[in-house]
Amino acid sequence: MNWLEMTDKEIMDIASPIMDNLMDASTNIDHQQHVRDFSDKLKSIVTKENLEKQCKEYQKELGFFSTRELVGIFKKETDVRVFWKQWYTKSKNEFVAFIHLVESNGRVEVVNVSVS
Repeated sequence: MNWLEMTDKEIMDIASPIMDNLMDASTNIDHQQHVRDFSDKLKSIVTKENLEKQCKEYQKELGFFSTRELVGIFKKETDVRVFWKQWYTKSKNEFVAFIHLVESNGRVEVVNVSVS
């Protein structure tokens, strides 16, 4: 898969459902669902205990994920990075949501993701 040859819409048709799943899984504190699209390396980093701790902390302070607005897509032949403005239900502040995707053995995998 050459990400440079793809349209922004084609990329978003892949990235948005993956990010939606991550947000839903984070809200539900569902580790299995959350790591569904992760690379093996990322799966080894995001443990069930780690995810639960992070989710409880941000949910207490910020609430749940709400609106997300696309900021930009950065393409390379081998991978793509997508950035959004992200809001939470208990905060008026703007945050950055980010996902880094690669294709490996015919499967799109998340190699990095964050909201900060």
